[in-house]
Amino acid sequence: MLRGLTRAGLGNGLEVEAFAKLAGAYRFEAIDVGGSEISTLFATYGVEGSKEFLAAQGVVVGSIGLPVEWRTDEETFRSGLRQLAADAEAAAQVGCTACCTYVLPSTDYNAAHFMALATSRLRACAQILGAYGLHLGLEFVGPHHLRTRWANPFIWDMSSTLDWIDAIGESNVGLLLDAYHWYTTSGTVSDIEKLTASQIVHVHINDAPELPVEQVLDNDRLYPGEGVIDLGGFLGALKKIGYQGAVAQEVLTPVAPTESPEALCKKSAELYDRLFPATGA
Repeated sequence: MLRGLTRAGLGNGLEVEAFAKLAGAYRFEAIDVGGSEISTLFATYGVEGSKEFLAAQGVVVGSIGLPVEWRTDEETFRSGLRQLAADAEAAAQVGCTACCTYVLPSTDYNAAHFMALATSRLRACAQILGAYGLHLGLEFVGPHHLRTRWANPFIWDMSSTLDWIDAIGESNVGLLLDAYHWYTTSGTVSDIEKLTASQIVHVHINDAPELPVEQVLDNDRLYPGEGVIDLGGFLGALKKIGYQGAVAQEVLTPVAPTESPEALCKKSAELYDRLFPATGA
């Protein structure tokens, strides 16, 4: 597995070049960025130069975000498809194979109607991504407070997401498995061990405070190894099923951290150094 980073947990203001350099300096191997940021690198270095730049830092692009707003009206959805194709092409040129989006656990739309629309829209996104060799990762969102944030319940756990992936019906759609959401839905190591590696597109890692699970908030996360999530079991299960992709830190907090990105990246690297060898990851 590759030690990965998102910017969540590193503070604000890191441009893509600085982010790649910082990640590489602290022995991280993958970064999550936007597809348009890859195009920005191309504008500076060219395609081959961008690949050389990333290789010089010792990092790859682990995942890009889905640039299409698929949760609202049809016009907004369709207006983002051209950007999706451009981002997918850029990602493919640097060897990235994952594009991810999150699925909120409730909606103000009629849930059945929303499911029909979202299934069709995400199928279209998967088909565009597939043309460039990318997979689409769907991240279920587990914290209890978000299940009632909007009027109608929607999908919030692994099993329902897997059912939905089957309904979307494209072979390049799988899970973005986030340790926090796995924990807040009372997921087990056995649940992960029942998966195949091919069902997982990307992974996020983080930790949770010692609170009743129904009180855990989505934006109150800890750094990996600082909380109560069984991350050893989480990583061990991923290793057991043969997952070899990026495991990217994603730490959402109520306010931006005050420490420098360098200090936070160093802290993260030290926590990874303790956690990963202990699980053989």
